[in-house]
Amino acid sequence: MTENNRKARLAGFLYLLLVVTGILNLIYLPSQFIVWDDAAQTVEKIRNSESLFRWAIAIGIVSYLAFLFLALALYRLLSQVNKTYAWLMVLFVLVSIPVSFMNMLHKIDVLTLIGNADLVSALDPAEIQFQVMYHLRAHNNGIQLSQIFWGLWLLPFGYLVYKSGFLPRILGILLMAGCAGYLIQFFGPFLWAGYRGSLLHTLAGIPASIGELGICLWLLIAGARTIRLGGKRI
Repeated sequence: MTENNRKARLAGFLYLLLVVTGILNLIYLPSQFIVWDDAAQTVEKIRNSESLFRWAIAIGIVSYLAFLFLALALYRLLSQVNKTYAWLMVLFVLVSIPVSFMNMLHKIDVLTLIGNADLVSALDPAEIQFQVMYHLRAHNNGIQLSQIFWGLWLLPFGYLVYKSGFLPRILGILLMAGCAGYLIQFFGPFLWAGYRGSLLHTLAGIPASIGELGICLWLLIAGARTIRLGGKRI
């Protein structure tokens, strides 16, 4: 196995870790607790499964750390292509990490609200429910803000994949398109009230989903190896 393949497979493993923990952190685990239109039920679910809620926080932290180490692993692999774009890729990730960690404090505050005996006795249930939903919504808003950087890093990353010569160009194109998709997903609902019911909302996330899963599996399985169809690299 070449040095490039070892670097690629390490990046692929970290990408897979990011994908799995990201799905748990952003999609599956929140669905086990949060009922956005029912604060009382949300608080009850968290209290009844406090241990799982703590695990959700821990998995979120692992996810953000995986993102950081992934960027560094990709830098080792792709800096040979273009150091400026490789540094730019890492920079966008580095900016996103403190934003994500600070945002996680809202979930820790939820634990404080439902687990601190002094607070529980001092506040009536309606106030606790209001505060819990406030922190959960603030956390969700923080995730939306982080999408800016989750998108921006894909632009230099996709460019490096496209120009690498040892990774499929089509994945680089999808990753660069994914940058636009993430930005649309942030600015769309922020600026357009009807965005969530539009076709654009359905389509915006597709390039990033295909590109990121594709590059993850390619790095993990094929490593730093290109393919050729009809004598042309793709």
